[in-house]
Order: sequence, then C-alpha cells, then structure tokens
Amino acid sequence: MKQKILFTILWFIVSRVVSAQDATEIVRRADEKMRGEKSSYSEMTMRIVRPTWERSISFKSWSKGRELSLLYITAPAREKGQAFLKINHDMWSWNPTINRTVKLPPSMLSQGWMGSDFTNDDMLNQRSIVVDYSHSISSEEVIDGFDSWLIVLNPKPNAPVVWGKVELWISKKHFLILKSAYYDEEFSLVKTERASRVKEMDGRLIPTVYEIIPADEPNKKTMVELNSIKFNIDINDNFFSLRNLTQVK
Repeated sequence: MKQKILFTILWFIVSRVVSAQDATEIVRRADEKMRGEKSSYSEMTMRIVRPTWERSISFKSWSKGRELSLLYITAPAREKGQAFLKINHDMWSWNPTINRTVKLPPSMLSQGWMGSDFTNDDMLNQRSIVVDYSHSISSEEVIDGFDSWLIVLNPKPNAPVVWGKVELWISKKHFLILKSAYYDEEFSLVKTERASRVKEMDGRLIPTVYEIIPADEPNKKTMVELNSIKFNIDINDNFFSLRNLTQVK
C-alpha cells in the first residue's frame, strides 16, 4: 500500500514537471513562429475603433532575439517619425516634433500604445511570454476549427511584467497563438485578443490580423493587420541603439 502511494506521488510530480516542460516548449515554438527564431522585420497597420471615431497608424518593426526591438511610425503624417526602442528591460520613445528621447518608466508599460488597446508592453516586450512566466497546460479546446491547447502563464517572482495571469490558446498543428486573455493582479479579465486570417507569409503559416477587445468596454477595439513580414533577417545588434532610434526610417 505504501509503495502504491509513493508511486502515485512520484507519478504526479513527474507528470507535473513534464507538463510544465511541454507547455514551455509549446509557448516557445509559438512565440518563435511569429517573431522568427533569430530576428524579423514587419510592416503593419493598426486601426483603433471607438464609438464616435476611428484612426489608423502604420508602422515598421524590427526585432532580434527577445531582448532587442525597434518600432518606427510611418503614418499618419502628424505622428510619422516617432520611434520606440527596447534593449533588454529598458525602453525609450523618440518624438521628432519636440526633438526629445524619453525613457519609459515601468509604470508606463501598462499604458495604451498610441492610444490603442495594445500596451507599450505588448508592442515592445519581446521576451515576456517565454522568459518571464511559468507555463502549464490547462485543457484542450477547438478555436476557429483548430485543435488547441489552453496554456496558463503565471508571472515568475520579480518578473518585470504587466499581467497577473495570461491565457494562450495555441493550435496543436501549427503552433499558432489564436486567442489570448490578459488578467490583472487580482485575476480580473482586462482584455481578449483574437488572431485570424491565417495564411502563408515568408514561408510559414501565421495569423495576419489581430483584434483586441477590452473586457469592460466591448464597444471599443483595436485591430492590427500584418501587411508583410520577413523572418531571420541579417541585422546587427548596433541597429538597436539610442542613436539609431532618432535616425531610423
């Protein structure tokens, strides 16, 4: 009897460890599917929808690994030239109108990027979902016709993250993040993101439209459409610098 109980306990511990490892690998593969294993360059259009108005922002984005990213706004004209840089945990913004570079404090990570429902953390913090959270498979569901895992992400101690919990629905076949749910520190749902229009770009099948809807304001939303993307481009670390932040085009 004691041996049976011991075996059960050992099996439970091993299964939890294996599950955690599998979940982390799933998240890593899904993350790299969209960012590239080494680097990426993309061009996107964001549409911010409010009950009485809409506006669009176009931008370019470069990333390398999980620690380097740079984003440059190309339209509209009044915001063209603004740029955002992330190096490791540090983030900066550049505004050519006032000729000023500002370092973003941690308190600004949860603020909406350019007035959208995407936060500064969403747009710049490339390392977050793989490195700063622990992962576990919660269940299996079908999302938009794709058999998927529901994976729960809990922040690691002292991790520089915005969310108290994140849920990801990742397809089993192509490792696509089809749905994400973001919760605050009290585990109240803040917003939901859905990915759609799956198609092949630069040799891999990926979603090309992302829509975020705030939980407490369902009449608002932000959509991002991926116009083009290149994976694993040759790009030097020096590209991600404060000097280039003010010069990139």
